[in-house]
Amino acid sequence: MATKYIFVTGGVASSLGKGIIAASLGKLLLSRGLRVTIQKFDPYINIDPGTLNPYEHGECYVTEDGAETDLDLGHYERFLGIHTSKANNVTTGKVYDTVIKKEREGAYLGKTVQIVPHITDEIKRRMLLLGNTGDYDVIITEVGGTVGDMESQPFLEAIRQLQWEMSEEDLMCIHLTLVPYLAAAGELKTKPTQHSVQALQQAGVHPDIIVCRTEKELSPEIRLKMAHFCNVRPGRVIQSIDAWSIYQVPVNMHAEGLDTMVCEHLAIEAPEPDLGALKDFLSKLKTPETTVNVALVGKYVELQDAYKSIEEAFVHAGVANRCKVAVHRIHSEFLDESNIDAKLEGMDGILVAPGFGQRGLEGKIAAIRYAREKGVPFFGICLGMQMAVVEVARDLLGWSDAASTELDPATTHPVIDLMEDQKRTTAKGGTMRLGAYECSLEPGSLAAEIYGTELIKERHRHRYEFNGQYLSDFESVGLRASGRNPQTGLVEIVELPEHPFFIGVQFHPEYKSTPEHPQPVFRAFIKACKDSKK
Repeated sequence: MATKYIFVTGGVASSLGKGIIAASLGKLLLSRGLRVTIQKFDPYINIDPGTLNPYEHGECYVTEDGAETDLDLGHYERFLGIHTSKANNVTTGKVYDTVIKKEREGAYLGKTVQIVPHITDEIKRRMLLLGNTGDYDVIITEVGGTVGDMESQPFLEAIRQLQWEMSEEDLMCIHLTLVPYLAAAGELKTKPTQHSVQALQQAGVHPDIIVCRTEKELSPEIRLKMAHFCNVRPGRVIQSIDAWSIYQVPVNMHAEGLDTMVCEHLAIEAPEPDLGALKDFLSKLKTPETTVNVALVGKYVELQDAYKSIEEAFVHAGVANRCKVAVHRIHSEFLDESNIDAKLEGMDGILVAPGFGQRGLEGKIAAIRYAREKGVPFFGICLGMQMAVVEVARDLLGWSDAASTELDPATTHPVIDLMEDQKRTTAKGGTMRLGAYECSLEPGSLAAEIYGTELIKERHRHRYEFNGQYLSDFESVGLRASGRNPQTGLVEIVELPEHPFFIGVQFHPEYKSTPEHPQPVFRAFIKACKDSKK
């Protein structure tokens, strides 16, 4: 079977859930036995979101091969249980960077370089790149932004050209739009959808299916009206009503017939999807035996998407332990010794989140001290692990000025220091230690017990590391380095064996958690929280 291409666009408003719809469709097609992957095309001019502030873009997701990508790739991996790569996330910045480099090399033979055909040709090349490998039956491409954005126009033009160049059975377009409910009028309004589809058609792209985000059920009359006014086949207007969990969306989309319509349009013969494992997960998610309260201590807690993968890993680990994880977001910038008891009292566990920069660090250290002294299960990720090292150095070793050189270059006890290969790096974008690296676990350690093996591979995103010259000092007060990179000796995991559950990891385990395979450290942490509650 020739590779089929599906494009998912959006209109009216951002944050409607294109990524969830794309991931849900991918899940359904994968469950039918098809080979599927999803890619995201983002219209911003940054090369990638690696240098973007979380306030601008939410979480930066990291793939196995070290790409810093849009957070939607996290949804793709969690829903489909696959690994994405650098090829799965393309930005306008990457496209222009490639075209300009080719122009400088003389590849265009002196021609004037233009949006059409040079930029659009490069976009099309990247849209078809994964399909050309022969590894996939279906490639789903989500286009970021909304129809009508100036930045999105080259991407829509590229889709228009592909619709013209390819057979109708090889390509289709799904448009996600909003059908708002006006309480004052007591009505659902279809006009925003009509205008959105009109703008898409003015760009030359014809939608084959319209998915309507809505808070209320769409009547058959409303669906037929939109089909007529938007020039799509009757029955090809479906609803994506607010769901109680994002993992319910694939089930809802199957009930709406989305995957059936796609298979019919693309002439794909495939059996009905097997959603047994997903439905079992949803059943357990809906009927927890108990609730555990976990403090998520970080400096971006007011942002919904800043810790997206951590939040989802909690969901997966909660289901694995038959409990609901109630996450209490606590802003580390406003946490200190004067209010820490009030803020953290009643918490069954404390996770100190990753991040960069000075702001909120003393609050993180205070939270770690509270967890260590009170015997509360503790889990530190990346900067959270580094601050656990700083806290032990200050309190148990008595080095009051112990710090990371990222924050205090003049410290006499640089227990966290810049990695040697980073000292020659000046550029900020894409230069950190990124992607999956091996880690050897010490036999008999908590880490080895959690993973059930002595060699693991986890994803990283950092410049600073545990300063190995202080290892014997830390061991003298009970802090154990239980995981190290087998090639460089870099300390990846620290733990306190005398504590009920105290572990810090330099890597980002949240990136690899899925509903079917909860990440081991998250699973163990939530179990410890559940046991602590008892």
